[in-house]
Amino acid sequence: FRRMCKREFLNFLRVREWQDIYSQLRQVLKSLGVTRDTTTPAEGTAVHQSLLAGLLSHVGLKDVQKQQDYVGARGAKFAVFPGSALFKKQPRWVMSAELVETSRLWARVNARIEPEWVEAQAQHLVKRSYSEPHWEKKQGAVMAYEKVTLYGLPLVAQRKVNFGRIDPPLARELFIRHALVEGDWQTHHTFFHDNRKLLEEVEDLEHRARRRDILVDDETLFEFYDQRIPADVVSARHFDAWWKKARHADPDLLSFEKSMLINDGAGGISEGDYPDVWLHDELRLRLTYQFEPGTEADGVTVHVPLPMLARVPAEPFEWQVPGLRKELVTALIRSLPKPVRRNFVPVPDFAADALQRLNTGQGPLLEALERELRHLGGVAVPRSAWDLSKVPDHLRMTFRVVDENAKSLAEGKDLAALRERLKPKVQETISAAAAAIERRGLRDFVDVPRTARQVRAGYEVTVYPALVDEGDSVAVRVFESEAEQQAAMWLGTRRLLQLNVPSPVKVVNARLTNQAKLALSRNPHRSASDLLDDCVTAALDKLMADGGGPAWESAGFETLREHVRAGLADTMFAIVTEVQPILAAAYQVEKRLAATSNLALVAALADMRGQLSRLIYRGFVTDTGWDHLGELPRYLKAIEYRLDRVGGNLQRDRQSTATVEQVWQEYEQLRHEVADPPGLRRIRWMVEELRVSLFAQALGTPYPVSDKRVYRAMDDL
Repeated sequence: FRRMCKREFLNFLRVREWQDIYSQLRQVLKSLGVTRDTTTPAEGTAVHQSLLAGLLSHVGLKDVQKQQDYVGARGAKFAVFPGSALFKKQPRWVMSAELVETSRLWARVNARIEPEWVEAQAQHLVKRSYSEPHWEKKQGAVMAYEKVTLYGLPLVAQRKVNFGRIDPPLARELFIRHALVEGDWQTHHTFFHDNRKLLEEVEDLEHRARRRDILVDDETLFEFYDQRIPADVVSARHFDAWWKKARHADPDLLSFEKSMLINDGAGGISEGDYPDVWLHDELRLRLTYQFEPGTEADGVTVHVPLPMLARVPAEPFEWQVPGLRKELVTALIRSLPKPVRRNFVPVPDFAADALQRLNTGQGPLLEALERELRHLGGVAVPRSAWDLSKVPDHLRMTFRVVDENAKSLAEGKDLAALRERLKPKVQETISAAAAAIERRGLRDFVDVPRTARQVRAGYEVTVYPALVDEGDSVAVRVFESEAEQQAAMWLGTRRLLQLNVPSPVKVVNARLTNQAKLALSRNPHRSASDLLDDCVTAALDKLMADGGGPAWESAGFETLREHVRAGLADTMFAIVTEVQPILAAAYQVEKRLAATSNLALVAALADMRGQLSRLIYRGFVTDTGWDHLGELPRYLKAIEYRLDRVGGNLQRDRQSTATVEQVWQEYEQLRHEVADPPGLRRIRWMVEELRVSLFAQALGTPYPVSDKRVYRAMDDL
């Protein structure tokens, strides 16, 4: 064999070396239980990848500076041996079986490789570095660029990877800052959109107050989320998985409250000082705010519908909105000539004192201001002394006249000039006066149109006719809004039904037992008959609701009347049956409250008496309504439950009382701001359910309730 190798010009030792390696590989495979595939020859790629595992330090990357050189491990530089088959092809990546140094470092027995093979084989040797972590809205995650090197050779120069696996704390911080704080996120979560809406409202308040320091900084918002979101939430996907479970335990965990978004040093800025609507008599005009000095509409803009232009007086708008009134008065005083102005120094103090005495909105502003300055400074200010040109433009209201599509027709600071300018346009909107539709003293039904157009103060407006309850009769009157129309129509229809349907009081009274009559006699009404009349109106409300509500035409009213006539007695008896145990329970609660004399419970007892008086009073049956009458026993039981336990934890009772009292005050204020009986009614009973949840949790509530939920419902309304 040695002579054959010599004859064939083969290296006998190299062949024996190959034979030994082959034998060793067979033995290793046999010990591992691996069966050799003797039919299919191995692919060159597979062979090279296998050899690469032992030649990781013999890898080279083409040097871009010197075309014939390769950069190897640890900065070494070599060239492909001229006798190699790859000498002329010069691939980008090579691996070499031998690195021989003669005149220079040569690579012998070479093969073309891919850097992906090296990374896969050298996981334990490569070094990874990451740069430019950044939030990607589309990915919903923090991404970064990865660089992978082996002995200094860059296998991967810039590969985008998910940074959440690399540095979870930093990825979480970037997720919170960009997605939640800055709002750079596309998501369906309700809290996120509610929070963005609140932020927009506070930003709008900055426009109104013409300040840039009202909204809290991003660090405050970050701390809010940072304290509530777990440490393992590093991306949108992680957040969705966590929030899917967390929101059931605490739906308001991540919801902002407007108070937390306003800086403590905002100087007592109140939204009430910058209203959305200007109210004057029957007028409700929309207000918008713009904080862009130099523009024509900088400041407050009043949106005046074209048909109402003639009805809008100029004098009330001289007073500006409350938030800008002090600045306006100060600017007016500073516009006075120096000989007059020196009597009112310091100007801001005189302006504040004058404002405290002014009867806001009564008469022209300058006239009222002259009167108060004369009282404060003892100097009369002549009307000619005022220089209105020195008053900044943003302190003078802009009037924007809009058409029925809210499209701007004209705007300016002078209301009289706008009227004159738009006089031809206004004339086009005036139509023939509508026939008189108001009537009084009606005891029989008349058809009532849903809407009617009338000319008021020379301008056409849409009005809403409805029946109005006048005690012993009804009338037809018109209202400005559909909500007022619906409320009046219900009461007017109910009165007309009472006038046209026999009273069921005698029939129901005959069906009552003496014990029931005794229970009904303990009522907050003037008499038992007064209570029964209350039950009649409640029964009428139920039957009207069952019959589809008020009728607007004679045929519909006849159908409704027959429906009421057939069921009034039975319905009233059912209501009286419901009321009897309610009055009995209320009587027991009242006795227990009167018998409790512990001085430590004075505040709690006063609160419970107030609650009882709001539940049981003259007219409570009708006000409560059939649909909610069945809940009153639970509310009364909740008072007894609280009485049994109030002495055990007075501090908690005081805190709960304060919470409910604040919610109730907000509700009372809302009643004066909103004309929406169904919405107000729903919130009123939410407050009662809040009491149950705070003072008598064992009784349960039909739906989740909290003070935040009540406030949110108020805000929605």
